[in-house]
Amino acid sequence: MAKQYKLSPQRLKELQDEMTYLKTVREKEVAELIKEARSFGDLSENSEYDEAKNEQGKLYSRIAQLEEILSNYVIIEEDESASGDYVRLGSTVVVLDKEFDEETTYKIVGSQEADPMNGAISEDSPFGRALMGKTPGEEVVVEAPAGAIEYKIVSVCK
Repeated sequence: MAKQYKLSPQRLKELQDEMTYLKTVREKEVAELIKEARSFGDLSENSEYDEAKNEQGKLYSRIAQLEEILSNYVIIEEDESASGDYVRLGSTVVVLDKEFDEETTYKIVGSQEADPMNGAISEDSPFGRALMGKTPGEEVVVEAPAGAIEYKIVSVCK
């Protein structure tokens, strides 16, 4: 069974737009680069041709990656009727780092949307897995390279 990618409606639109751009605009640009580089003559010593072919390889690799995601995605539903009393995909969680007594806010997202530097934590990450299903007041321990880190869930909202 193929891996399922969990996406928000916004992220799905971004990926679809990127695919459209790559297949319409970028593919033509790269083909033009290759055509221009071929006109320079001997391909064995033509660095412009090599660079254009590398760019084409990157382009086709990204298109294949997007096709895989777009053929196996599941939309994360923002269920407004569900109570925000436990951590699930789409939840915003405020946690207290017990060692440093610091509160931090994170949003639990699918792996394709993860951006830890901006507070978007993947549900597949060790931290995301530790938080899933927990309620405010519960404590979680996350195994990190530096050792176990203890957090207390302060609040959860959708």
